Amino acid sequence: MLSGTVRYSAAALAELASGEFSIVEQELERHFVAQGLGAPALPERRSWRNSLPVLARDLHDAGLGDVEVLLEYRLPLSSKRADVVLAGVHPTSGDPSYVVVELKQWSRARMSADSDTLVEIDGARYQQGIHPSIQVADYVDYMLDFTKSLESDTDRITGLAYLHNAADGGIEDLTVAAAVDRAPLFTSNQRGALHAHLRSRLAPSDGKAAADLLLGSAVGPSKQLLTVAAAEIRDREQFKLLDEQRVAHDIVLRAVKRAQRSNTKTAVVITGGPGSGKSVIALSLLGQLAREGREVLHATGSQSFTQTMRKVAGRGSTRTQSLFKYFNSFIDAETNGLDVLILDEAHRIREKSVNRYTKKEIRDRARPQIDELLAAARVPVFLLDEHQVVRSGENGTIESIRTRATELGMEVEQIDLNAQFRAGGSDAYIEWVLRLLDLKPGGPIPWAGDEHFGVDVVDSPEELESRLAAHRLNGYGARMTAGYCWRWSDPVDGALVSDVKIGEWSRPWNVKGDRRVGEAPPAPLWASDPHGFDQVGCVYTAQGFEYDWNGVILGPDLVWRTDRWESRRDSNKDPDFKSRKNVSDGDFDRLVRNVYKVLLTRGMVGTLIYSVDPETRQKLAELVHR
Repeated sequence: MLSGTVRYSAAALAELASGEFSIVEQELERHFVAQGLGAPALPERRSWRNSLPVLARDLHDAGLGDVEVLLEYRLPLSSKRADVVLAGVHPTSGDPSYVVVELKQWSRARMSADSDTLVEIDGARYQQGIHPSIQVADYVDYMLDFTKSLESDTDRITGLAYLHNAADGGIEDLTVAAAVDRAPLFTSNQRGALHAHLRSRLAPSDGKAAADLLLGSAVGPSKQLLTVAAAEIRDREQFKLLDEQRVAHDIVLRAVKRAQRSNTKTAVVITGGPGSGKSVIALSLLGQLAREGREVLHATGSQSFTQTMRKVAGRGSTRTQSLFKYFNSFIDAETNGLDVLILDEAHRIREKSVNRYTKKEIRDRARPQIDELLAAARVPVFLLDEHQVVRSGENGTIESIRTRATELGMEVEQIDLNAQFRAGGSDAYIEWVLRLLDLKPGGPIPWAGDEHFGVDVVDSPEELESRLAAHRLNGYGARMTAGYCWRWSDPVDGALVSDVKIGEWSRPWNVKGDRRVGEAPPAPLWASDPHGFDQVGCVYTAQGFEYDWNGVILGPDLVWRTDRWESRRDSNKDPDFKSRKNVSDGDFDRLVRNVYKVLLTRGMVGTLIYSVDPETRQKLAELVHR
């Protein structure tokens, strides 16, 4: 659990709210910065100023001044935060008791006409949101799923929504919606009912011990969550493990049993190129270990990949989706709190989990991210492809993992996956790409052909797009990707800007964020949503995914000259590569080749290649006889 949570007794908060509330704001600001969230924005401060004093007065008037109030409570292993958690003693049982409170400043809102979960909010920046009762009930479920001190008694924690600026008439259909069955909703007209409800869950007793118990609790997936997830993932398992995949899977299971039997730690490293089945192994392990009741989580360093894994394995089940985390979720994880931590795309491990907003004194004492991940589980499992390191600061390599694990006294087992399940199972194509980009010795070789996989070089972006479109009409999936060699604008008037311009042809990049722009899908869904075909993807949205037909545009940042590749840093627009202090010219050359290796190996049926540079295009045409 994160340390340094901002907490007050209800009486102390009420006293500050009546005069010196700026002290609370300053404390919350320090907390935000310390947790790497940056300085809170004005709307965040305004919500504290407008909502927290109201709640503090209600607690005082309800006679609950000794209840402990935890502000901006960060959910375990998550970046999500609950507005308030009240900690105290249950008036009947005498056990610790908690109430999660979602505070809203809305004055008017209505249920969306075509949804049981969405509401339309008057005056809000975003006109739609989730029903607050559903929002807070989801927080409660999440805390039950990941907070060990709550696992044995699910009645210890409940939630409520408080719309303190709203009168009953302004939100009438929200109060009668089915959502309030999960967590009650109160308005300014219902303060008496709110006080009575709070007194039914919290006694007028000191809540410090209950707060200490919650904040000091061990963190990990509950048995109930694992039971739900086991069924969900079993229903969605679609792949059969073969050969080295089965070996890797069973070696992990053996390491788990050995760790339990002899109290040891083992790091398992599973390496393989694109399409070798690393993610299939990861999902199969997650399902199997959940069925066995093991404490297991899956994590990656990619927002797109994590969100897609949640969609694949946990569609319709937010509880199952919560098993999928990010590498930086384990800064404060309990040592050996998990049986197994499955680290997919482990080549994306970074030096530290902190960021530029984190206080210097915290950055200075922060552990390497690899240490956090190795410590979090008795059996950390790393699945990686070293040729997919495409950003500065990514340092997940076999050597770095093996060296650090050995230094920490851990056994290390390594499995190499040789079979190819992407690129139509074409070992020949993977070999051709590695040789083409000088990522494997020997230099480029002609494409000899493979009846299971098609490769061609096209003369224009128009030809690239039209041929991919024709494949789509024949029932195949297809995507276009490019090197990061064009500016990437924000949407203008609600539409994407066609930044990727080659002659008369132009198309927009994929959406930057996680909100749809028109019909264009959010970035995490670009590779899977049919509307993603109309945008050009970059390495950050393509990495980890596959589609039937793959169209790749080589930009001017990697060109062929006479007998070798030349990397041209000034032609690249990736902000990560700007500083020569952080990324040397040698590192840029290596990383840009890895970028194109990733882009060239996304197709399962075939790949079409276009280069903006005529000499490079001619070299490719010589290698791929048309």
